[in-house]
Amino acid sequence: MRLSGSRSLPALVAGMALTLAACGGSSGSDNPTVSQSKAGAPLADALPQAVRDAGVLKVGSDVAYAPVEFFDSDGKTVIGIDPDIAKALEAQLGIKLTFQNGTFDGLITSLSSKRIDVIMSAMSDTAERQKKIDFVDYFTAGTSILVKKGNPDKIQGLDDFCGKTIALQRGTTQDDVATKQQAKCKAAGKPLKVLKFDRDTEALLQVMGGRAAADMNDFPVAAYNAKTAGGGNDFEVVGEQLEAGPYGIGVRKADTQLRDALQKALEAIIANGEYAKVLEKWNVKQGGVTSATINGGK
Repeated sequence: MRLSGSRSLPALVAGMALTLAACGGSSGSDNPTVSQSKAGAPLADALPQAVRDAGVLKVGSDVAYAPVEFFDSDGKTVIGIDPDIAKALEAQLGIKLTFQNGTFDGLITSLSSKRIDVIMSAMSDTAERQKKIDFVDYFTAGTSILVKKGNPDKIQGLDDFCGKTIALQRGTTQDDVATKQQAKCKAAGKPLKVLKFDRDTEALLQVMGGRAAADMNDFPVAAYNAKTAGGGNDFEVVGEQLEAGPYGIGVRKADTQLRDALQKALEAIIANGEYAKVLEKWNVKQGGVTSATINGGK
């Protein structure tokens, strides 16, 4: 999803044990005092008093999804599209947004149990997820198919998965796409085997090693891996984008004041150009939105 500050897949693989072991991350700055957090922030008063007093929001994220969010070379600092958008939001809200690492399919549970305050993790805003939480939408992405360079299994679309094995990250939109395709492949008499992992880096290793014909990612992630892994020699993106939809910041349904403050802050950084700068930095301008919508996913 972005080009600068990138790491190739071999570097990701070499550091994967560190990434998987990491239980938390930092956006690169210490938590502020309350007086520091309020200074010069135009939307500080829009936040709930408890959030203003705390001066920080704990952001749940699966920090293994470059270039949306991933660990820098120090294994601790969280970088990427989402952290950069979060930094822009900080200036509007006068608080810090600190990223905490977790598995993707456990983030909604962590939010509901108040172990985190919001979710920011390339999470697609869907009607099913809206039954549990609210979303403030900030980006648009579809699903892309990623295969080994040279496309040895001649994959061009979902129907080409039939009779083959694919790998992906569990709990994602791509997991849902694969489940639907499994039913179609079964009806056609060509079963589809799906290998599911906690981290997308693990799924990519299956494709690299020839144990899976393809992985599915959000388009910025697929494009990033195709460009960077092995110097651009390990993977390629095939076919067209599938089922494009919004990413959203996840918020508990009861936290309407926080949700609305985040929406206002997103609208502000869209208007002042900070949002566009982040997308340009990571080469994902095509996923930009012109307004921050609440629960816009279908």
